[in-house]
Amino acid sequence: MKLFYSMIWLCATSVGFGQVNTYEISFENAVHHEAVITANFPDIPTDTLSVRMSRTSPGRYALHEFAKNVYNFKAFDGNGNPLTVIRPNPYEWKISGHDGLVRIRYTLFANRGDGTYSQVDETHAHLNIPATFMYAPQLRDREINVHFKSREDLGWKIATQLPEVSEGHYMAPNLAYFMDSPTELSAHHLREFEVPDTNGNKQIIRLALHHNSTEDETDTYFEKVKKVVLSEKEVYGELPTFDYGEYTFLACYIPNASGDGMEHRNSTILTSTRSLADGGMERNIGTVSHEFFHAWNVERIRPESLEPFDFEEANMSGALWFAEGFTSYYTGLILCRAGLISPEKYVEGLTGTFNYVWNSPARQFFNPIEMSFQAPFVDAATSVDPVNRENTFISYYSYGSTLGLALDLSLREKGLHLDDYMKLVWEIYGKTEKAYTIGDLHQTLNQYAGQVFGDTFFNTYIYKSGMPDYKKLLFSVGVALKQDSEIPYMGISVELDGDGNGLIKSNPRMGSPAYKADLDKGDVILAINDAPFPKTEKFEAFLRQFQVGDSLSIRFERYGIEKTTKVILEQDPAYTIFLAEKEDSMPPADVLQKRKQWLNIE
Repeated sequence: MKLFYSMIWLCATSVGFGQVNTYEISFENAVHHEAVITANFPDIPTDTLSVRMSRTSPGRYALHEFAKNVYNFKAFDGNGNPLTVIRPNPYEWKISGHDGLVRIRYTLFANRGDGTYSQVDETHAHLNIPATFMYAPQLRDREINVHFKSREDLGWKIATQLPEVSEGHYMAPNLAYFMDSPTELSAHHLREFEVPDTNGNKQIIRLALHHNSTEDETDTYFEKVKKVVLSEKEVYGELPTFDYGEYTFLACYIPNASGDGMEHRNSTILTSTRSLADGGMERNIGTVSHEFFHAWNVERIRPESLEPFDFEEANMSGALWFAEGFTSYYTGLILCRAGLISPEKYVEGLTGTFNYVWNSPARQFFNPIEMSFQAPFVDAATSVDPVNRENTFISYYSYGSTLGLALDLSLREKGLHLDDYMKLVWEIYGKTEKAYTIGDLHQTLNQYAGQVFGDTFFNTYIYKSGMPDYKKLLFSVGVALKQDSEIPYMGISVELDGDGNGLIKSNPRMGSPAYKADLDKGDVILAINDAPFPKTEKFEAFLRQFQVGDSLSIRFERYGIEKTTKVILEQDPAYTIFLAEKEDSMPPADVLQKRKQWLNIE
């Protein structure tokens, strides 16, 4: 969402011709989650003006149908006369009979505080712009001015990446920037620090933290945020040049929020129900790490498939394994480099993601590009019919993260590293804001590491769904990857139901013992080897009393009918990842040195 004109030029031109769309939003009925929005569209060049609610939101890829929360819609001309309104579809209002100006007014219900939707209550007005404001597609290039009528009686202040024109009034140079500019009105705590750019100009990094904690806790958390910012700056060698010289973290850590994170061009939303005093000090900082990395990777290093962002249809990209996945790889690595988690915790934390990707049957169906194509179906998308994602989908976050790990360690075997590859991608596509294709990423890796290396990586792991030799790669930095051959495995998730039996909660993993035995999601296990289903321990722990190769007689109920089957237990395919010296002897000095370079520790 590159800005093609300077703010000064836009303001002068818009004022001269009067072509500024204006909005006002107020929150008199905040306790019942309502906002009232008015908008003025002057100098309309056509007989009919179409206004819409967006169906998507920047950073999301699925449809969200924000129009469902709009009601009490009315339209008037410049003299206050009612206008004719036609609804051609659920997302659009066509307004005719105007005198060159259309004024609309509507009520919005908003009660989800996350990175996509809006939430209005007595604690805050948490506004994602596409979920809040109607827009006129034919006027998308106009400047926009918006007046946030803050609830001063509730102590609200305004935080946003939009530049302030006057108190309570903010501007956007065009629709794209407006839609990409979430805004938080609340009694938040504010912290900021300055970071010089490569030209010696200082940019402001700001934290607007809405939470129920103390000022001291805010200070402590902000120090963590600063460490993340500076560590990520080291990856690329510089900060992006933020529009208007500022970047704002909009954090809501309150009980009525929904956990999420969402990147934007010069800001990010961070939401969690965890307070800083109740685990959030450690657990929320990972989202800070992930979302700020997006200031480079996805906001400026931008996939061509997401340009321009479509507010009317789902947005599909095959590059999310890189845009989201490589960002996920750096999420934990940055926390380690910044000293916010220990090397041991970081390395052991790789285990869950690795097992999820390595052991998934889904790789037989889709490669990382095709997994990325699934985003409109999984990225906060909703549906009511059952799906088989346990067997057919791997999150592009996780898939890309494990590939980022493999690429980094593979490059380090050549005396190179992923940081410098990311720097090169930044120089070619990020700083210039030239949107890239997957072929461009491939060519850039060839340029950085050589054609044989680059072709092998992309042809084996990106265009196909091969897996690198992780045991060898991890061993090169003194990290062990091991399985326990004595742990039995069945391949299902089972929970107690209301009658004390075992309800199978997930689709059995393809090829697993439960799958081979024709057990299925929704089946109720009544007895195992003629004994009642265990009620005093978790199912995985219960299985530990058996041996790999044991045959279990399962009596179960499906659709009200009792059935029996036999399950032959197999070895658990899961691995554990840990620092090699925890179990074996201390790795050689050269290996430890490679680990220190990888984790950027002294």
